[in-house]
Amino acid sequence: LVFTNTRAQAELWYQALLDARPDWAGQIALHHASLARASRDWVEQSLKQGTLKAVICTSSLDLGVDFLPVERVLQIGSPKGVARLMQRAGRSGHAPGRLSRATLVPTHSLEVLEAAAAQTAVAERKVEARLSPDKPLDVLVQHLVSMALGGGFQADAMLAEVRSAWAYRSLSEDEWQWALAFIRHGGHSLTAYPDYRRAEPDANGLWQVPDARLARRHRMSIGTIVSDASLAVKYWSKGGGGGSLGSVEEGFIARLRPGDTFLFAGRTLELVRVENMTVYVRRATSRKAAIPRWNGGRMPLSSELADAVLAKLDAAARAEYPGPEMQLLRPLLDVQQAWSALPGATTLLAEVLKSREGWHLFLYPFAGRSVHLGLASLLAWRLAREQPLSVSIAVNDYGLELLCPSEVDFAARLTPELFSTDDLLPDVLASLNAGELARRRFREIARIAGLVFSGYPGAPKSARQLQASSALFFDVFSQYDPGNLLLSQAQEEVLRQELDVQRLQHTLQRLQSRRLDIRTVKRATPFAFPLLVERFRESLSSEKLADRIRRMVADLEQAAGPGGYQDPAFAIDDERPAPRKGRSPRQGKDGLPRPPAQRPKKRR
Repeated sequence: LVFTNTRAQAELWYQALLDARPDWAGQIALHHASLARASRDWVEQSLKQGTLKAVICTSSLDLGVDFLPVERVLQIGSPKGVARLMQRAGRSGHAPGRLSRATLVPTHSLEVLEAAAAQTAVAERKVEARLSPDKPLDVLVQHLVSMALGGGFQADAMLAEVRSAWAYRSLSEDEWQWALAFIRHGGHSLTAYPDYRRAEPDANGLWQVPDARLARRHRMSIGTIVSDASLAVKYWSKGGGGGSLGSVEEGFIARLRPGDTFLFAGRTLELVRVENMTVYVRRATSRKAAIPRWNGGRMPLSSELADAVLAKLDAAARAEYPGPEMQLLRPLLDVQQAWSALPGATTLLAEVLKSREGWHLFLYPFAGRSVHLGLASLLAWRLAREQPLSVSIAVNDYGLELLCPSEVDFAARLTPELFSTDDLLPDVLASLNAGELARRRFREIARIAGLVFSGYPGAPKSARQLQASSALFFDVFSQYDPGNLLLSQAQEEVLRQELDVQRLQHTLQRLQSRRLDIRTVKRATPFAFPLLVERFRESLSSEKLADRIRRMVADLEQAAGPGGYQDPAFAIDDERPAPRKGRSPRQGKDGLPRPPAQRPKKRR
């Protein structure tokens, strides 16, 4: 099993393997949640029978599957968590007395560091805890309507049953009464609308669904897994009987025109037309194709794995490089130390760089992408509160970048007060568009709670209709029913899931106890380089980004000298002329690529 972290990566790896080894066709397969059920069933059956040699998959084969023929697991990129790595490794050798084997395949240099840290964390059994949701009221509302539909329920008995679930152990009487009122008449602002009178008690106190039409609608909406509206992908046939391939999200297809090609289900497909929430396609021979993007969450680096990475860096700072992985990374870490310093568990490394773009600040808390997003927004807001600034932000799992076009004395501005946990919640809400984030989160809550109906089979509603409906409910509740608990849930989920405020607070407390190590650098360091790429990714196409990365890597390797880190994946193309002595004409003093000079046009 070849595990990738996203469906788009699975599509890319499957196609790349077939391009490299066409003779493997029929021996390898693709598996992810957006493929048609028949395709996934065939892959799983072939795995059990041992007729497939390899399957490129996502977390769709993480849990609940036992395939005895699987001998080895490959993890493409970092698993981002110790528990996830152990779970995926356990898919191989899944029988008493057999050995589970997993091979980690880093996709860039710092993932080699993560792989070495993951090995140590697994050996020490430092596994992440599983956190339970805290009283999700949208799920409770849906469950109550389902129980009323399935024979009815008595309120007191149902309350005891609900509280027996760990997530609802602290459900208060006020919250319970609110949930009952919500399914009875939709709350204070929806009392006049009969569509939201979904359940009511009879004379004996038995809650049931009184309307058969509402019962049918609820049956079509049961479930808590939501995503952007997806379109079925089918082969084009004049008779309308084309086979089904799976589903893609509406936002991706909206960017394509008829005749454009894209990669899906391991095939290069040409878009024919979009009709009735169905994408009709035909096979294409083009080698260049778009890759579908699904709006799944990016997996952040877990705290346990981050601590293991920092322990490896502390050892490297003491010139200790145990294991072949750390020996491989030694030239790169030597360059990092020569140009700046290494981050560590007791120090917070801050790098200040002046370039043609402005003044850069790079920080390396190693707290994961979601925490760094909240931290970068918080720091930018607190800096701008004292001095008006325009700040650009880039984050990854290792650190964050703040870029200001005007001069900022970061060395003087990085004070302990900047990392204070005082007034954290209001500052975080002020630093981000919290209202819009809560509005987006409310879309999912509205669907699960039954406020928004996605449509009947054959007549689904578009994503635009669903978004407009949920936005209308959000505005109505905000204006006329501000105490609606679904609004509070939306804000709490934004803070807990998207911004991870609890972990952000813990990170700020840890940063206050660390020694601040501020370094002024002349060029982007190996740890700063991925942050620059992350920011460029937002404004450049994939091809232009790849070209720019090659030029930047070549310039930085030249600056590192012959003993510096050499990555064959970014070797200078043979067609490119050899660099001249001294600084490259494409490189500024800061080590960043300089745009080519524009020659003045000659007058005819």
